[in-house]
Amino acid sequence: MKPGTDIAAQTYGAAVRDALPPIGLGTWPLTGPAATAAVLTGIESGYRLIDTATVYDNEDAVGAALATCGVPRDELFVTTKLRGSDHVSGSIRGAVERSLDRLGLDCLDLFLIHWPMPRLDRYVAAFEGILECRDAGLVRYAGVSNFLEHHLRRVVAETGEAPAVNQIQMDPTIARVPVRRAADELGVFIQSWSPLGRGEVLDSPVVTAIADRLDATPAQVILAWHRAHEVVPIVRSANPQRQAENIAAVQVRLESADIAALDALDRGESAARDVEREEHF
Repeated sequence: MKPGTDIAAQTYGAAVRDALPPIGLGTWPLTGPAATAAVLTGIESGYRLIDTATVYDNEDAVGAALATCGVPRDELFVTTKLRGSDHVSGSIRGAVERSLDRLGLDCLDLFLIHWPMPRLDRYVAAFEGILECRDAGLVRYAGVSNFLEHHLRRVVAETGEAPAVNQIQMDPTIARVPVRRAADELGVFIQSWSPLGRGEVLDSPVVTAIADRLDATPAQVILAWHRAHEVVPIVRSANPQRQAENIAAVQVRLESADIAALDALDRGESAARDVEREEHF
């Protein structure tokens, strides 16, 4: 354990790490029957971590898949997120209860603040509200998304608890080293959204060369890179074949030289989206 690291935070982070499946299935921007079908084929392919958000407007469709998939509830890990309007109103318990109703669940495995929206200065209060829902048995783990180092440190300083998870934009070209370093110190587990980038990283000669050598797809190489950094990637696809290929990345093992070559693609924090300004209501 690093000097100054809080023992409780480390324990909490370790607990969610052990509970999380290795790769998650993202559901944005799917809605309606398309979202239900994608979640059903994803679960058939082996996904057990299903990620949605209130602002995606598909919690009911995801819930329909959960209700009919045939997999016991305790084998699934379901994540959703607080939308901006509920963040502003402060009705955190109401937001959680509405998500539970749409998903058809009694308890959420993970509930995240979707964006910090620092201009409004509500994210600490919102996190406290999620902790209250956790203590009431409505949520197993309280977390955040798109938080930077100073957001994380303020939450810990003012609430005495570290978020279990910080879900951030991350791929080999946006490696998020400062955020991940702070999260490691604080005991916050990292998930990644858009883990395959916007497509350009899949065509990188570095990625394709490793994929050719390992007889893997470029996507599998990139997802294996996330796992090598102990990050759970949330990857979205509605294509059953691609879903199966992506989750098979758990079998791909990168050499240290591969990881270093992929690390070298990082363009730094400036390449990430500006979470200080983005506000999704």
